Amino acid sequence: MIKTSDSDTGTSRWGRLAQQVLEGQPIGRDDALAILQSDDAELIDLLAAAYQVRRRFFANQVQLYVLKNAKSGLCPEDCGYCSQAVNSTAPIDRYPLLQEEELLAGARQAAAAGARTYCIVASGRGPTDREIDRLAHTVTRIKGELGLHICCSLGLLTPQQADRLKRAGVDRFNHNLNTSRRFYSRICTTHSYDDRLATLRVARQAGLELCCGVIVGMGEQDEDVVDMAFELQPLEPESIPVNFFHAIPGTQLEGVRTLNPRRCLKVLCLFRFVHPRTEIRIAGGREVNLRSMQPLGLYAANSIFISDYLTTKGQPAEDDFQMLEHLGFQIVVEGGESRATAAEARRDAAQLAGPPPSSCSN
Repeated sequence: MIKTSDSDTGTSRWGRLAQQVLEGQPIGRDDALAILQSDDAELIDLLAAAYQVRRRFFANQVQLYVLKNAKSGLCPEDCGYCSQAVNSTAPIDRYPLLQEEELLAGARQAAAAGARTYCIVASGRGPTDREIDRLAHTVTRIKGELGLHICCSLGLLTPQQADRLKRAGVDRFNHNLNTSRRFYSRICTTHSYDDRLATLRVARQAGLELCCGVIVGMGEQDEDVVDMAFELQPLEPESIPVNFFHAIPGTQLEGVRTLNPRRCLKVLCLFRFVHPRTEIRIAGGREVNLRSMQPLGLYAANSIFISDYLTTKGQPAEDDFQMLEHLGFQIVVEGGESRATAAEARRDAAQLAGPPPSSCSN
């Protein structure tokens, strides 16, 4: 474990930890726990160290994601955090899989807003084969017209379904671990932690990239957060969305409120140190939990969702573009080669007609 004091060198302990990571030496669990339990007075030093790592691998670039809520409610699972769960009484929209033209319209809006990735999200335990066929046809059209990077979040998959999505042009599959193995039964009983791992293996075997993340703030302990970070390592996901729990009235966990902005920033730093080369995305609950400190999160993370979340509102996309412009960060567009400034993205987004597509983080 790193020393707690480096007064003789003038380098903070977090700076030393960043140098260790940049030299290819992974951090251990003790260091990870120390990040979460660090004093708030060290937060600026911690963020500066995380930014050293982020800058090495991602410069000042940010990837934007828009997620389309393609199927809402109608879910038999009992995930305690979710407004769409079978036991939730939250007043939400409920509808079956959207028609192809609606999904295509959402993709056009995402492209105009400067998003590199368009994510299609459907509630439920898992998709039917008929739904897979419909989505596959839609994705083929989106890829042909817009060339967007496509991620799908559809629940538990069979190998045949994963292969069908891959052939249609889906690039990435999202399936979050959500929490640690130890804590999992506290948030869901209708499917298991191992069910989630099995779907991730199925997606990877089909040749799909993995988007696999967590939800922090549901009542777990520091050790659970550290477990989450290290449990993701063998999966080698291309993207890790870090969701900050947003308690929704009518859900099983409606009364749980454990987060503050400083805690959220420490969590983002932890994931950057444990996964230095992986895209870290500030996902659901960003506005509610980071509040006025949202810009600081991007010194550790390199990706955000824009517009709304699954059944809750996010801040206007214009506010996100303004935040990125003030930070001086560039937006990665499709292909990963060219870059757009936040000001350019704002101009494109201003041309959008109608409301932004609804989106989901979990």
